[in-house]
Amino acid sequence: MGHVASMPLSVSHPLTIARLKPDIVHVHSPYPLGEVSAWVFKARVPLVITHHSDVVRQQGWLRLYAPLLRRVLNHADRIIATSPRYIDTSPWLRPVKDKCTVVPLGVDHRRFAPPPAPFAGPPTALFVGRLRYYKGLDALLHALAKAPEASLDVVGTGPMHDEWEALTRSLEMTERVRFLGEIPDEDLPTRYHAAHFFVLPANARAEAFGTVLLEAMASGLPCVSTEVGSGTSWVV
Repeated sequence: MGHVASMPLSVSHPLTIARLKPDIVHVHSPYPLGEVSAWVFKARVPLVITHHSDVVRQQGWLRLYAPLLRRVLNHADRIIATSPRYIDTSPWLRPVKDKCTVVPLGVDHRRFAPPPAPFAGPPTALFVGRLRYYKGLDALLHALAKAPEASLDVVGTGPMHDEWEALTRSLEMTERVRFLGEIPDEDLPTRYHAAHFFVLPANARAEAFGTVLLEAMASGLPCVSTEVGSGTSWVV
């Protein structure tokens, strides 16, 4: 087996690749520095790209980035996508569909195996993830306001935390919505086992797959998701 090296975000990336003299370059995209390096060295070594997500929100930056990304995708030897749904709906992957291979993400289902007895108590929904705009937690909070018998546990932190916590207060749901913050990875199965169903209310294609849906299903939870044209619908 050959040497495997992982590269941090650095402007020295192309020089480091040249020094390593790899037999293959595998870029996780979007990652402009990695793609620049791949473009420079494509003539020397095979190139594999894992396309995790389209660039959705940064449209100004995309104007500069788009020509490079198209060129790199066209020159790649193989492109990995995490779902066939994303290939079909991505304006970047559709033109190079013939060189795409689906390799879904996965989880160790044994970690999340549900307990013998289901969770008791009032209906409890669970959300797990970074609190970013595209997660759509605000839509879930507004929906929960119309279901006064249900509660919600929110696991994770992020830039939208304060805004969504304020929304919870304005909807007068502080007694039904618990912001639990980050929890240790080893405690995550316990949170899934303390819920009745899981909700991923994403509102943009930046939610490209939804590994948390796999964790929820491995925990025996029914899942509610939104249709954003990405892999989340395929997973569910």
